[in-house]
Amino acid sequence: MFLKKTGIVFLVLLMSLSMVCLAALPKNVCQAAPSLETTSESAVLMDAYSGKVLFAKEAGKELPMASVTKLMTLLLAVEAVEEGKFKLSDRVVASENAWEMGGSQIYLEPDEEMSLEEILLSVAIGSANDASVALAEHIAGTEDAFVQLMNKRVSEMGLKHTLFVNCTGLPAKGHYSSAYDLSVIMRECIKHPLFVKLSSIYEYDLRGGKFKLWNTNKLLKWYDGVDSGKTGWTEEAKYCLASSAIKDNLRLIVTVLGTPDPQSHFRESIKLYKYGFARYKAVKFAALGEKVGDVKVSRGVEDKAAAVTKDQVIIVAPKGEEKGFTAGLELPKRITAPVAKGQQLGAYKVFKNNRQVLSVPLVAGGEIPRASFLRQINKALHGRW
Repeated sequence: MFLKKTGIVFLVLLMSLSMVCLAALPKNVCQAAPSLETTSESAVLMDAYSGKVLFAKEAGKELPMASVTKLMTLLLAVEAVEEGKFKLSDRVVASENAWEMGGSQIYLEPDEEMSLEEILLSVAIGSANDASVALAEHIAGTEDAFVQLMNKRVSEMGLKHTLFVNCTGLPAKGHYSSAYDLSVIMRECIKHPLFVKLSSIYEYDLRGGKFKLWNTNKLLKWYDGVDSGKTGWTEEAKYCLASSAIKDNLRLIVTVLGTPDPQSHFRESIKLYKYGFARYKAVKFAALGEKVGDVKVSRGVEDKAAAVTKDQVIIVAPKGEEKGFTAGLELPKRITAPVAKGQQLGAYKVFKNNRQVLSVPLVAGGEIPRASFLRQINKALHGRW
């Protein structure tokens, strides 16, 4: 009787611990693939469109990630450029603080100038620590101020297992992330064409050809479909890599942390990519920015507003389950001018078995000003009100 009660108590305790572990991560992380093994200490395979995790091993484990840190450094910089706060032609002046950085570098001299584009390329391709610090100082004034922006962005993304202490990934106490969090950051990065452009370049001539940059992400050459990512290595973090690949409209993200041997982060990533592309298929309904309908406009200089997709309309499903999806547009019969470009009009919805599985906003493809009073009268007389 005692043994039976003890067994029950142990089982309840084990279940409680499991629930605590699962509760620490988003629900879509609780995926498993028993047939897939990896030497990575932590790993995630993610559907880039929905953010759903297709495979996970210790997805929320907090680990050092070395230069994979620079994903966030690049993300903040790219967003600042896209928002018009900085230009790629801006001149960046290296400080002594940047000059003192060790590890991977482009050997910036104090007061040396480069364009912001060259600095970004040095970070994205060569993983240069000195360029990372110069970039951080250019954007935020100091590296510390930039790191505050990095952690603020992490908080805005709802990530619970990441804390940045620097912008480089050089070893520092309390500097960590997780395979899941880095996959989410990578997912945000690849939404920006400038990021993909920068991180997809394999080699680049810096300083007029006097200094050659080689991309540390060898998957750009070794695995078909990989077009972006960031590597990392320190003795503490071991070999790390977050990357993304696309084949037949299916875009996947793979993050591996703590792989043990040189090039093992590439091998383990390829293993996860092969698993994902072999088992899943993308069903594409509409491209980003595709016109899928019209909405009548009252009192505008135009009679119709084009309804375009705000994002790609793609469903990722296990192979063999990719059929049976249906789609429909949810749009108003009429709207009133003025209409702003990007104004939400409705939604493109996808269903399976009468259950909604995806909803993508439909927005106005262009601006439609309000027509003048005389023009409105003319339209009304001709039955175009």
